[in-house]
Amino acid sequence: MRIFIYFLLFIFLGQASFAQTGFQFPKSKNKVTIPFQLINNLVIIPVNVNGVRLNFLLDTGVEDTVLFSLEATNQIQFENVEQIKIQGFGNNEPFYAYKSNNNVLSVNGMVDNNHALYLVLNQEINISTQIGTPINGILGYHFFKNHFISTNYQTKKIQFIKKSDKAEKKFVKRYKSIPMQLYKGKPYIKAQAKTVDYLPNSNFNFLIDSGNSDAIWLLKDSDKNIVISEPNFTDFLGKGFGGDVYGKRARIESFQLGEYVFLNPLVSFPDLNSNVIFDSVMNRNGTIGSEILKRFTLVFDYEEERMFIKKNKLFSEPFNFNMSGIEIEHQGLQWISNELRELTLGQNNFFNANGDRVFDKVKYQMELKPIYIISNVREDSPAEKAGLKKEDIILKINRRDAFNYKLQDINSLLKSEEGKTITLEVERKGRILVISFELKSKI
Repeated sequence: MRIFIYFLLFIFLGQASFAQTGFQFPKSKNKVTIPFQLINNLVIIPVNVNGVRLNFLLDTGVEDTVLFSLEATNQIQFENVEQIKIQGFGNNEPFYAYKSNNNVLSVNGMVDNNHALYLVLNQEINISTQIGTPINGILGYHFFKNHFISTNYQTKKIQFIKKSDKAEKKFVKRYKSIPMQLYKGKPYIKAQAKTVDYLPNSNFNFLIDSGNSDAIWLLKDSDKNIVISEPNFTDFLGKGFGGDVYGKRARIESFQLGEYVFLNPLVSFPDLNSNVIFDSVMNRNGTIGSEILKRFTLVFDYEEERMFIKKNKLFSEPFNFNMSGIEIEHQGLQWISNELRELTLGQNNFFNANGDRVFDKVKYQMELKPIYIISNVREDSPAEKAGLKKEDIILKINRRDAFNYKLQDINSLLKSEEGKTITLEVERKGRILVISFELKSKI
């Protein structure tokens, strides 16, 4: 699912950020390593903004840095702020945001002292509920532009690597190089795809989009050789700034990135009438998302417009999808009490006359735990046929309290294996319902 169809297709009324210097190395260092969280194939990194630690989604599919969510405890000072008007997509009216210059962003010692960012503090574009962890903003082009940037999805580490002949020779020797073209801070490459067996294996132009958690998106009207294959089904693909985005999911014959070939990968064909705008520049035919990217160790070289790739142990993982037909969101927090008991230490009084164990002390520990709701139900899906509905509150999953799951674990369960039975206990308008269904693949 594309967690967020970025309104960063923004054209900020012609405003650009060419004055930025980008992230610079600390003295005497030529390599800096940054651990990251990998959630639903998306890379989340900690970034200090003017001295305050925040979480950012790292996204090659955007140019400008955007801050769209702050907690009540996050008090950040911004300088040189100007109000700008942004055109909403879909049926949304234009709205106002703020551009701030000369911000200091730092990541594990890498510092940019002149970073422009856009403040769009609007809960409608907060993606934390879809990811299941607090996300404060998006960081794109200005993270990648100056150095070699290596992303290792297995070790969950990103490295800034200073440009040098030695580093370049290493990548040329050990990785496969793919030419890349930058346009408005976004990387585009050529890759081959064969949608159905009677059509040729065609060369298409793809945006490399690490902020898209799907494998591949193809724009069906952009080329005559892009045909929606059979079987397919209509599904919710993501949340756009103008509303939800739907399209078809299917499998295509093959997809080739450099010398690496994937057979029968999952592909989404977004409905171009949805509330999303795709850039028509660069004759774009589609998007390569993180379900493909995570199968490689990647090195981006924006200055020379090239990408180095080397397959990793995730390369042969199957392309699975959510077979349940429900989308689940994190919807706030709840206090849960855990009972902690301390046993009596006396030799003869571990049990009372009734045979019950005796405790000296009982303590209660309060913890904040997530609340999960069903945010979307696919028509004619196993979940819909079983009776689940949008806005059902999930209490238990397979008899285990739902708050003990991470959202990523729930999503993994819903795409685990065909035939697996899932039992949900849900609350609907004060009623408790227990509903079971089997995961079933339609493609």
